[in-house]
Amino acid sequence: MKTDLYETVTATILAQLEAGAAPWVKPWASTGGGALPCNATTGRTYSGVNIPLLWIAQQEGNFPSARWLTFKQAIDAGGNVRKGEKGTTVVFVSAMEKEEETDNGETETRRIPFLKKFTVFNVAQCENLPAAVVAGEAAPAPLNSEARRALADEFLATTGAEIREGHGQACYVPSRDMILMPAFESFRSADHYYATAFHELGHWTGHEKRLDRTFGKRFGDHAYAAEELVAELCAAFLCAEFGFDGDLRHAGYIGHWIALLKSDKRAFCTAAAKAQQAADHLRALALAEPAAIAA
Repeated sequence: MKTDLYETVTATILAQLEAGAAPWVKPWASTGGGALPCNATTGRTYSGVNIPLLWIAQQEGNFPSARWLTFKQAIDAGGNVRKGEKGTTVVFVSAMEKEEETDNGETETRRIPFLKKFTVFNVAQCENLPAAVVAGEAAPAPLNSEARRALADEFLATTGAEIREGHGQACYVPSRDMILMPAFESFRSADHYYATAFHELGHWTGHEKRLDRTFGKRFGDHAYAAEELVAELCAAFLCAEFGFDGDLRHAGYIGHWIALLKSDKRAFCTAAAKAQQAADHLRALALAEPAAIAA
Protein backbone atom coordinates (compact mmCIF):
# COMPACT_ATOMS: atom_id res chain seq x y z
CA MET A 1 0.00 0.00 0.00
CA LYS A 2 1.32 3.42 -0.98
CA THR A 3 2.17 5.65 1.97
CA ASP A 4 0.08 8.81 2.28
CA LEU A 5 2.71 11.39 3.22
CA TYR A 6 0.13 13.94 4.34
CA GLU A 7 -1.29 11.42 6.80
CA THR A 8 2.20 10.47 7.98
CA VAL A 9 3.20 14.08 8.62
CA THR A 10 -0.10 14.83 10.34
CA ALA A 11 0.17 11.75 12.56
CA THR A 12 3.68 12.79 13.64
CA ILE A 13 2.58 16.30 14.62
CA LEU A 14 -0.66 15.09 16.21
CA ALA A 15 1.22 12.66 18.46
CA GLN A 16 3.22 15.57 19.87
CA LEU A 17 0.20 17.87 20.29
CA GLU A 18 -1.90 15.16 21.96
CA ALA A 19 0.95 14.61 24.40
CA GLY A 20 0.54 18.28 25.31
CA ALA A 21 3.63 19.63 23.55
CA ALA A 22 4.01 21.83 20.49
CA PRO A 23 7.15 20.48 18.78
CA TRP A 24 8.15 23.90 17.49
CA VAL A 25 8.45 25.54 20.94
CA LYS A 26 12.20 25.60 21.61
CA PRO A 27 12.57 21.95 20.56
CA TRP A 28 16.34 22.25 20.79
CA ALA A 29 16.37 22.91 24.56
CA SER A 30 17.46 19.40 25.54
CA THR A 31 20.03 18.99 22.80
CA GLY A 32 22.00 22.19 23.10
CA GLY A 33 21.35 23.34 19.55
CA GLY A 34 19.65 26.51 18.50
CA ALA A 35 19.71 26.81 14.74
CA LEU A 36 17.27 25.81 12.08
CA PRO A 37 17.88 22.29 10.77
CA CYS A 38 20.29 22.43 7.86
CA ASN A 39 21.98 20.17 5.38
CA ALA A 40 25.45 19.35 6.65
CA THR A 41 27.12 19.38 3.24
CA THR A 42 25.37 22.23 1.45
CA GLY A 43 24.66 24.42 4.49
CA ARG A 44 21.16 25.05 3.20
CA THR A 45 18.48 25.24 5.87
CA TYR A 46 15.42 23.05 5.57
CA SER A 47 12.11 24.82 5.23
CA GLY A 48 8.39 24.55 5.84
CA VAL A 49 7.07 21.33 7.32
CA ASN A 50 10.56 19.79 7.38
CA ILE A 51 11.64 22.11 10.19
CA PRO A 52 9.29 20.71 12.88
CA LEU A 53 9.72 17.17 11.51
CA LEU A 54 13.50 17.39 11.98
CA TRP A 55 13.13 19.11 15.35
CA ILE A 56 11.02 16.15 16.51
CA ALA A 57 13.58 13.66 15.18
CA GLN A 58 16.40 15.58 16.89
CA GLN A 59 14.58 15.45 20.20
CA GLU A 60 13.66 11.77 19.93
CA GLY A 61 17.20 10.80 18.91
CA ASN A 62 18.75 13.11 21.51
CA PHE A 63 21.07 14.39 18.82
CA PRO A 64 23.31 17.33 19.79
CA SER A 65 23.29 18.73 16.27
CA ALA A 66 20.68 20.09 13.86
CA ARG A 67 22.77 19.03 10.86
CA TRP A 68 21.46 16.38 8.46
CA LEU A 69 22.48 14.71 5.20
CA THR A 70 21.46 11.90 2.90
CA PHE A 71 23.07 8.45 2.76
CA LYS A 72 24.81 9.39 -0.50
CA GLN A 73 25.99 12.75 0.83
CA ALA A 74 27.61 10.99 3.78
CA ILE A 75 29.53 8.70 1.41
CA ASP A 76 30.47 11.57 -0.92
CA ALA A 77 31.83 13.47 2.09
CA GLY A 78 34.15 10.55 2.91
CA GLY A 79 32.07 9.06 5.71
CA ASN A 80 29.16 6.69 6.12
CA VAL A 81 25.92 6.19 7.98
CA ARG A 82 26.49 3.93 10.97
CA LYS A 83 25.08 0.44 10.43
CA GLY A 84 21.60 -0.05 11.87
CA GLU A 85 20.73 3.67 12.04
CA LYS A 86 17.20 4.67 11.07
CA GLY A 87 16.74 7.68 8.83
CA THR A 88 14.20 10.48 9.06
CA THR A 89 11.74 11.21 6.27
CA VAL A 90 11.60 14.75 4.94
CA VAL A 91 9.35 15.94 2.16
CA PHE A 92 9.23 18.43 -0.64
CA VAL A 93 6.38 19.64 -2.77
CA SER A 94 6.28 18.73 -6.42
CA ALA A 95 3.47 19.16 -8.90
CA MET A 96 1.90 17.34 -11.82
CA GLU A 97 0.15 19.06 -14.68
CA LYS A 98 -3.31 17.99 -15.77
CA GLU A 99 -5.29 19.19 -18.78
CA GLU A 100 -8.89 20.05 -17.91
CA GLU A 101 -11.78 21.34 -19.96
CA THR A 102 -13.35 24.56 -18.70
CA ASP A 103 -17.05 25.46 -18.73
CA ASN A 104 -16.67 27.38 -21.99
CA GLY A 105 -15.11 24.38 -23.74
CA GLU A 106 -11.52 25.55 -23.63
CA THR A 107 -8.64 23.52 -22.22
CA GLU A 108 -6.47 24.75 -19.38
CA THR A 109 -3.51 23.26 -17.57
CA ARG A 110 -3.91 22.82 -13.82
CA ARG A 111 -0.95 22.18 -11.53
CA ILE A 112 -1.73 19.64 -8.82
CA PRO A 113 0.72 19.73 -5.89
CA PHE A 114 1.80 16.54 -4.12
CA LEU A 115 4.47 15.51 -1.64
CA LYS A 116 7.58 13.50 -2.42
CA LYS A 117 9.91 12.11 0.21
CA PHE A 118 13.55 11.39 0.83
CA THR A 119 15.52 10.17 3.83
CA VAL A 120 18.14 12.04 5.83
CA PHE A 121 20.38 11.13 8.76
CA ASN A 122 21.72 13.28 11.56
CA VAL A 123 25.48 13.70 11.57
CA ALA A 124 25.45 11.97 14.97
CA GLN A 125 24.26 8.83 13.15
CA CYS A 126 27.32 8.84 10.92
CA GLU A 127 31.02 8.09 11.28
CA ASN A 128 34.21 9.20 9.53
CA LEU A 129 32.72 12.51 8.41
CA PRO A 130 35.08 15.50 8.11
CA ALA A 131 35.00 17.79 11.14
CA ALA A 132 33.64 20.69 9.04
CA VAL A 133 30.64 18.60 7.99
CA VAL A 134 29.90 17.49 11.55
CA ALA A 135 30.42 20.75 13.37
CA GLY A 136 29.66 23.53 10.92
CA GLU A 137 29.82 27.00 12.43
CA ALA A 138 30.36 27.44 16.14
CA ALA A 139 27.25 28.08 18.21
CA PRO A 140 26.86 31.72 19.29
CA ALA A 141 27.61 32.61 22.90
CA PRO A 142 24.59 32.91 25.23
CA LEU A 143 23.17 36.42 25.47
CA ASN A 144 21.76 38.39 28.38
CA SER A 145 18.16 37.21 28.67
CA GLU A 146 17.04 40.60 29.97
CA ALA A 147 18.62 42.89 27.37
CA ARG A 148 17.17 44.04 24.08
CA ARG A 149 18.83 42.59 20.98
CA ALA A 150 20.06 45.20 18.53
CA LEU A 151 19.94 42.84 15.54
CA ALA A 152 16.38 41.71 16.30
CA ASP A 153 15.24 45.30 16.87
CA GLU A 154 16.79 46.23 13.54
CA PHE A 155 14.93 43.35 11.89
CA LEU A 156 11.61 44.49 13.39
CA ALA A 157 12.19 48.07 12.26
CA THR A 158 13.24 47.26 8.72
CA THR A 159 10.12 45.18 8.00
CA GLY A 160 8.21 48.48 7.99
CA ALA A 161 5.53 47.16 10.33
CA GLU A 162 4.03 49.73 12.68
CA ILE A 163 4.73 48.36 16.16
CA ARG A 164 3.51 50.33 19.17
CA GLU A 165 4.76 49.35 22.60
CA GLY A 166 3.15 50.06 25.97
CA HIS A 167 -0.23 48.39 25.52
CA GLY A 168 -1.94 45.87 27.77
CA GLN A 169 -1.71 42.91 25.45
CA ALA A 170 -0.01 41.84 22.26
CA CYS A 171 -2.16 41.76 19.16
CA TYR A 172 -2.28 42.61 15.49
CA VAL A 173 -5.11 44.99 14.58
CA PRO A 174 -6.07 44.36 10.92
CA SER A 175 -8.39 47.38 10.67
CA ARG A 176 -5.50 49.70 11.57
CA ASP A 177 -2.76 47.47 10.14
CA MET A 178 -0.62 47.81 13.25
CA ILE A 179 0.88 45.66 15.99
CA LEU A 180 0.33 46.50 19.64
CA MET A 181 2.82 45.19 22.20
CA PRO A 182 3.20 45.50 25.98
CA ALA A 183 6.33 47.31 27.17
CA PHE A 184 9.54 45.31 26.75
CA GLU A 185 10.10 45.37 30.52
CA SER A 186 6.78 43.61 31.17
CA PHE A 187 7.94 40.38 29.50
CA ARG A 188 9.64 37.60 31.47
CA SER A 189 12.65 37.81 29.18
CA ALA A 190 13.86 39.25 25.91
CA ASP A 191 13.18 35.88 24.30
CA HIS A 192 9.50 36.07 25.24
CA TYR A 193 9.25 39.62 23.88
CA TYR A 194 10.73 38.77 20.50
CA ALA A 195 8.85 35.48 20.19
CA THR A 196 5.61 37.43 20.72
CA ALA A 197 6.65 40.17 18.30
CA PHE A 198 7.49 37.57 15.64
CA HIS A 199 4.09 35.94 16.18
CA GLU A 200 2.29 39.22 15.59
CA LEU A 201 4.49 39.95 12.57
CA GLY A 202 3.35 36.59 11.21
CA HIS A 203 -0.25 37.83 11.38
CA TRP A 204 0.83 41.17 9.88
CA THR A 205 2.12 39.45 6.72
CA GLY A 206 -1.37 38.12 6.01
CA HIS A 207 -2.81 41.57 5.29
CA GLU A 208 -4.24 42.06 1.80
CA LYS A 209 -1.47 44.57 1.02
CA ARG A 210 1.14 41.89 1.60
CA LEU A 211 0.49 38.13 1.27
CA ASP A 212 -3.32 38.43 1.30
CA ARG A 213 -3.71 35.24 3.34
CA THR A 214 -7.22 33.94 3.98
CA PHE A 215 -8.38 30.56 5.25
CA GLY A 216 -12.15 30.96 5.49
CA LYS A 217 -13.08 29.05 2.35
CA ARG A 218 -10.50 26.31 2.87
CA PHE A 219 -10.91 25.61 6.59
CA GLY A 220 -14.30 27.10 7.49
CA ASP A 221 -14.75 27.03 11.27
CA HIS A 222 -11.09 26.09 11.68
CA ALA A 223 -9.81 29.20 9.84
CA TYR A 224 -8.85 30.97 13.06
CA ALA A 225 -6.84 27.97 14.28
CA ALA A 226 -5.09 27.76 10.89
CA GLU A 227 -4.07 31.42 11.00
CA GLU A 228 -2.80 31.09 14.58
CA LEU A 229 -0.80 28.03 13.56
CA VAL A 230 0.79 29.99 10.72
CA ALA A 231 1.76 32.81 13.11
CA GLU A 232 3.15 30.34 15.69
CA LEU A 233 5.25 28.51 13.11
CA CYS A 234 6.49 31.76 11.59
CA ALA A 235 7.56 32.89 15.07
CA ALA A 236 9.24 29.53 15.74
CA PHE A 237 11.21 29.69 12.49
CA LEU A 238 12.41 33.22 13.25
CA CYS A 239 13.16 32.42 16.91
CA ALA A 240 15.36 29.53 15.83
CA GLU A 241 17.13 31.75 13.31
CA PHE A 242 17.85 34.43 15.94
CA GLY A 243 18.57 31.90 18.71
CA PHE A 244 15.60 32.87 20.89
CA ASP A 245 13.67 30.58 23.21
CA GLY A 246 10.32 30.39 21.41
CA ASP A 247 7.27 30.18 23.64
CA LEU A 248 3.72 28.98 23.03
CA ARG A 249 1.54 32.02 23.68
CA HIS A 250 -1.56 30.16 24.81
CA ALA A 251 -1.65 26.45 25.61
CA GLY A 252 -5.36 26.52 24.77
CA TYR A 253 -4.46 26.70 21.09
CA ILE A 254 -3.31 23.09 21.16
CA GLY A 255 -6.86 21.73 21.32
CA HIS A 256 -7.90 23.84 18.35
CA TRP A 257 -4.88 22.68 16.35
CA ILE A 258 -5.64 19.05 17.12
CA ALA A 259 -9.18 19.53 15.81
CA LEU A 260 -7.84 21.30 12.72
CA LEU A 261 -5.36 18.57 11.87
CA LYS A 262 -7.91 15.83 12.42
CA SER A 263 -10.33 17.58 10.06
CA ASP A 264 -7.82 18.01 7.23
CA LYS A 265 -4.72 15.87 6.70
CA ARG A 266 -3.13 18.60 4.58
CA ALA A 267 -3.68 21.37 7.13
CA PHE A 268 -0.29 21.24 8.82
CA CYS A 269 1.64 21.11 5.57
CA THR A 270 -0.39 24.07 4.32
CA ALA A 271 0.18 26.05 7.52
CA ALA A 272 3.91 25.30 7.51
CA ALA A 273 4.21 26.41 3.89
CA LYS A 274 2.32 29.64 4.64
CA ALA A 275 4.50 30.23 7.71
CA GLN A 276 7.64 29.77 5.62
CA GLN A 277 6.23 32.22 3.09
CA ALA A 278 5.55 34.71 5.90
CA ALA A 279 9.07 34.37 7.35
CA ASP A 280 10.62 34.72 3.90
CA HIS A 281 8.49 37.81 3.23
CA LEU A 282 9.71 39.44 6.44
CA ARG A 283 13.34 38.63 5.64
CA ALA A 284 12.93 40.10 2.15
CA LEU A 285 11.49 43.32 3.59
CA ALA A 286 14.36 43.59 6.06
CA LEU A 287 16.98 43.03 3.38
CA ALA A 288 15.33 45.50 1.02
CA GLU A 289 15.21 48.34 3.57
CA PRO A 290 18.66 48.52 5.23
CA ALA A 291 18.29 52.24 5.83
CA ALA A 292 14.92 52.07 7.52
CA ILE A 293 16.24 51.32 11.01
CA ALA A 294 14.34 53.28 13.62
CA ALA A 295 16.42 55.84 15.45
